[in-house]
Amino acid sequence: MSSQDRYTTAPSEPIWQVPATGSARFSWEYEHGRERLLALYQKGKDKQWDGAKRIDWNLEVDPYDPLGTPDEALTLYGTRHWAKMTDRDKGELRKHYTSWQFSQFLHGEQGAMICAARIVESVPDLDAKFYSATQTMDEARHAEIYGRFLHEKVGMLYPINDNLQSLLGDTLRDSRWDMPYLGMQVLIEGLALAAFGMIRDTTTKPLPKQILAYIMQDEARHVAFGRMALRDYYKQLSDAELREREEFVIEGCYLMRDRLRGIEVLENFGVSKKEAEEYSEQSEFLHLFRKLLFSRIVPCVKDIGLWGERLQKAYLDMGVFEMGDASLDLLMSQDEEIAEQLDRERFAAEEQERVAEVADAIAEGAGAP
Repeated sequence: MSSQDRYTTAPSEPIWQVPATGSARFSWEYEHGRERLLALYQKGKDKQWDGAKRIDWNLEVDPYDPLGTPDEALTLYGTRHWAKMTDRDKGELRKHYTSWQFSQFLHGEQGAMICAARIVESVPDLDAKFYSATQTMDEARHAEIYGRFLHEKVGMLYPINDNLQSLLGDTLRDSRWDMPYLGMQVLIEGLALAAFGMIRDTTTKPLPKQILAYIMQDEARHVAFGRMALRDYYKQLSDAELREREEFVIEGCYLMRDRLRGIEVLENFGVSKKEAEEYSEQSEFLHLFRKLLFSRIVPCVKDIGLWGERLQKAYLDMGVFEMGDASLDLLMSQDEEIAEQLDRERFAAEEQERVAEVADAIAEGAGAP
């Protein structure tokens, strides 16, 4: 079977082509670089890992409850449709929601890989090219892992959401070298990080928890990279240039907010688009989810120097303005620690198994004639 056989709806085009714009930039300065970025590049090299080995793919996943999602978190819960659903129907709904969420993660990671490669090509500084080359490899690994989870454990994919595709297209079509940073590193990656974190911290299933924790460990470096590069660059821009970037952020945040409703899932269960939108807007869980999803974006946007009046007003309208004071450094250090703790627990369990095997072998040998 191919991916095409697993899509709920076939993608409108098998290959999406986005015309390249802007210049490829070479730097002939090989000696000097920013100390912080070179340190991050070294960390990016040191922290490479193999998803086929670090993740325990032998862990079983129930495709009808991949994440342990409670009924209350499903948008149809408490509606007239829910009352008619059998347990099998509810399992199918959980499968579709997980497929939809992780499919958007998968498509976003491919977009991140392409944006990171575009940064290597277009950014003028060699230290940034070096780091972004390691991020390109990170994003390839993430796409590989999400694709494997969907193909082998869930067995279903959803096409890319229209709003995510629109933001990706706007990011890639812009000829200014900083826009892949802003669109991908700050908006798409920031939103994805918050979504990953919410699922990582609430799922009762060990395989998706491992996947999300290890990927988030990488993403902590990526967000730090975007902050460093853009903070330095945006200090040099005029007020008019900063306003252009703030407008891009405002439009992108509204697009991402509207991406999160999963209307496509409900339509596959016979719910009209209008009714699906109404249910989504009435969902208390979705309101909380939507608000928490901006916990990584708002402080990052403020930190890099985009905090004009219109942008602040947009965040007030979304109900996320107060998140501008959150500590990104604390969130990122927590992401790294959670992954390291999972490693420690897994290595300790493997060590116990080896010790038990040796003890059994010794006991068996002692009892032999």
